Parts: sequence; C-alpha cells; structure tokens
Amino acid sequence: QYVPVKGDHVIGIVTAKAGDVFKLDVGGSEPASLSYLAFEGATKRNRPNAQVGDLIYGQFLVANKDMEPEMVCIDSSGKSSGMGIIGQDGFLFKVSLGLIRKLLAPKCEIIQELSQLYPFELVLGMNGRIWVKAKTVQQTLIIVNILEACEYMTAEQRRQALAKLSGN
Repeated sequence: QYVPVKGDHVIGIVTAKAGDVFKLDVGGSEPASLSYLAFEGATKRNRPNAQVGDLIYGQFLVANKDMEPEMVCIDSSGKSSGMGIIGQDGFLFKVSLGLIRKLLAPKCEIIQELSQLYPFELVLGMNGRIWVKAKTVQQTLIIVNILEACEYMTAEQRRQALAKLSGN
C-alpha cells in the first residue's frame, strides 16, 4: 500500500466533492483532500471543473501520519507545472512502486525506447499509477503492456520486444 510522502507527485481519483474540497483516492489508507483553490488561476468564481471519477495529477503539500494528506496542483510559484485534471481518454493502470521509481529515474531507457515507437502522453504517479494515451487505443494498450512487462524483463529482452513491434 502506498504511503503519502510530502512532495510526492501522484495520480488521484476524485471520489467526492465536499464544500471547497475534492476528496481523492490516492491508493493510501485514507483519501487525500484537494482544495478548489489549489489549481493555477483558481478563484472562488473560477473553479476547476473536476467531477467524481476524474483523474488528477498533483503533489502532496501535507503528508504525515497525524493529518489527512493534502494535495495541491500548483508549485510554490502558483504555476500548474503539468499538474491538474488529466485528460479523459487515456488508460490508467497500476504497477509496483519499484517499477515507478525505475521509470521516474532521470534518463530512463524504457521511456526513451518507447518514445521511438509511437508518440504518446504519459503521467507517472509515485503511488504506482500510470496514465498513458497514444494516438489509437491499440497503440495505448501496446505501451501499457510493455510498461507492465518491463518489471520482469531485462534490458535486452525489452529491446528485442520493441524491435519486433517496430518491425526491425
């Protein structure tokens, strides 16, 4: 089970809207809260339009065992920096926390190799959730399958699998 850590970027699923706060399932023991105002440009009048079931990419502002985890979708200068509500038509799946750490490492070969196969969008959450979207559903699912299999493949096996897919 994922344990929220201050500063971690995660993908949460909106489970409820309560007053000025969204409740998000982040895969931990309790839901995280996210204020309507914790989005770039948000005001009392201009609220983000998130619905129950939507995916939100954000980071933990507060995460300790005595308090409810609290998320934001802005950095210290008030910019979204890629955080916020994630597009509807991608695919969300879960991998181990170990694989997420590997994928989030700088110069991750897996991501570099995949990006030569097709163009795609990718959101990686430290809580083990990955959202991916390519041009077609088929391409999206191929990327999902490769990412899931990466955990159990050597670099050489992965290169062979990618070579087969790209027809080389």
